[in-house]
Amino acid sequence: MIILPDADMEATAEIVGESAFGCAGQRCLAASIVATVGTARQTFQEAIAEVARTRKVGFGLQKGVDMGPVISNESQERIEAVIDQGAADGASLFLDGRKPSVSGYEKGYFVGPTIFSDVNPENALASTEIFGPVLSLHPFEQVSSAIDFVNSGRYGNMACLFTRSGWAARKFRYEVEAGNIGINIGVAAPVASFPFSGWKDSFFGDLHGQGQDAIEFYTLKKVVVERWLSESV
Repeated sequence: MIILPDADMEATAEIVGESAFGCAGQRCLAASIVATVGTARQTFQEAIAEVARTRKVGFGLQKGVDMGPVISNESQERIEAVIDQGAADGASLFLDGRKPSVSGYEKGYFVGPTIFSDVNPENALASTEIFGPVLSLHPFEQVSSAIDFVNSGRYGNMACLFTRSGWAARKFRYEVEAGNIGINIGVAAPVASFPFSGWKDSFFGDLHGQGQDAIEFYTLKKVVVERWLSESV
């Protein structure tokens, strides 16, 4: 996700927070990397930190709980190891969600919302599919540099831009190398009738199994080429 300085920061933070921390980050389209441009570095960081701090972690079926546990002890340990490594590699741990206290569920596999700031593109956080509630913020000065950063990754499932600039939105939608694009909205996992288009290592096979591609997949086509000479007609 790329955040430009002219974006509605309050709305953007709510959308990114839901994407990054909803389902405890355990979904293929969960946001894990944010590229901030210019002054959005400070304003978005403050906004997303407020969203993260107000999310209540606990037993997901209890009223008022925003985020449940991760799926297993192994998952919890793996996510915490990623956080450990990210910090060891020099990223600033702005909000640490490791080992949250959840009264009555002390043995639960909980990881709270975690935010890294000022992350270097060389940090492993920039290329790791975390599948946990961990968000890394990467600062850039130009939208072109942020797009180049997105395109440098091996995955191409989703990319989103938050801005009020039509020019930036047009540039983003044509230049970014991802199959699912969101402009001022997070890309949700669609229902089967909705087209879906992962790129790069975010896709296997020849055709996507949703939308029009699904019709193509299940259709047996026949190509007929004919030529009729004039005396045969």
